[in-house]
Amino acid sequence: MAIGLMLLGLFALILINVPVAIALAIIGTAGTFASYGLSSMPNVALTMFEGATNFPLLAIPLFVLAGAIMNASSIARRLIDLASALLGFMKGGLSMVTIGSSIFFAEISGSAVAGVAALGSVLIPAMRAKGYSREFAAAISSSSASLAIILPPSIPMILYAVMAQESVVKMFVAGIFPGLLGALGLAGMCYYLAHKNGYPTEGRFQLSKVWKAFKEAIWALLIPVIILGGIFGGFVTATEGAGLAVVVALFISAVIYRELNLRTLWHACIEGGVQTAVVMLLVASSALVGVYFTEAQLPQKLAASIEDLTTNYYAVLALLNVCFLILGMFLHSAAAIILVVPIVMPLVHTMGIDPVHFGLIVTLNLAIGQQTPPVASVLIASCSIAKADIWRTTKVNLYFIGVLVALLMVNTYLPQIALLLVHLFYGS
Repeated sequence: MAIGLMLLGLFALILINVPVAIALAIIGTAGTFASYGLSSMPNVALTMFEGATNFPLLAIPLFVLAGAIMNASSIARRLIDLASALLGFMKGGLSMVTIGSSIFFAEISGSAVAGVAALGSVLIPAMRAKGYSREFAAAISSSSASLAIILPPSIPMILYAVMAQESVVKMFVAGIFPGLLGALGLAGMCYYLAHKNGYPTEGRFQLSKVWKAFKEAIWALLIPVIILGGIFGGFVTATEGAGLAVVVALFISAVIYRELNLRTLWHACIEGGVQTAVVMLLVASSALVGVYFTEAQLPQKLAASIEDLTTNYYAVLALLNVCFLILGMFLHSAAAIILVVPIVMPLVHTMGIDPVHFGLIVTLNLAIGQQTPPVASVLIASCSIAKADIWRTTKVNLYFIGVLVALLMVNTYLPQIALLLVHLFYGS
């Protein structure tokens, strides 16, 4: 009964526009007080502090800061120029460039919102100038940016690994193939829509242009190579790799490109600090609610109730998909992971679902949630840049959401595809 009231209170607070992190903290504190009395209040602060100071979580502010530093320099522009030289010759060339640039940027920042902010501010006006509709430009910028939630070093994957007590590196490896498969699917849909709407190419493919763009972007391309090479090679942990990302971004921006001064660094630190504060407050308040639910044995009760309903492996996967799709529409991805993953993990283990496979299912669901109103954090950011109506953009975005849903179904019910690289590198 108390848990039901807490959940109703949470959604009521969200509906009146209380920030999700604050709403979680309020209901967590209220539930703790109601169950354990005034003497439990000091534990509220301790639980929130401990929840936000888990060592792997240090990777989040560091990757965010690295992305902010790169936003302050010409790294994003150089990556866009390279993607344009490689992909611009195809029909709907700028939409292909958007996807290619999003892949490059995802491999550095791990944040979809950072990606759409950095790339959308350049590519959306460029698409508008070439005759692309405002809604199409916003939709493809938003959907391709969500590749960052699947490709390493994905911040939601770091959160999931911490909550599920799983390897961060295995999660990163698992995301590579589905992320590239998703990018290919989005590109195919762009090609179809470009022919349908008569969108232009960006000129002929020329090796000289590719070589010139590659030389200008080579230092920027070294960033994901150093970060992911260090992590996958076992030289650094994901957290140390995030610190390495900051050092490399500072070196390339300040020393190689000579575009970073104290003023721009200050603004980058402020931007990174604000983004980090949002995520870490969610982490802290979600930890409070998670501890309360665990002490109330909600995970065990949920697992038992679903087992009473069905023990079919595929039916359980379908139920979990529906659950996370709905949550993704209303909650920030970090909040959904931290709040719900600890609750459902006992069921995941009971049903024999591979935790890495399940982590991929969760992140794909939340990537879709970033595109579906009412919350739709990435879509809203993209529409803001394009000055496009969110509901009109959603109608166009349904094509790309369909691609992401198809990707989710493939990875849910064909785990051998989802875990291809994990099994290759780590065995069955």
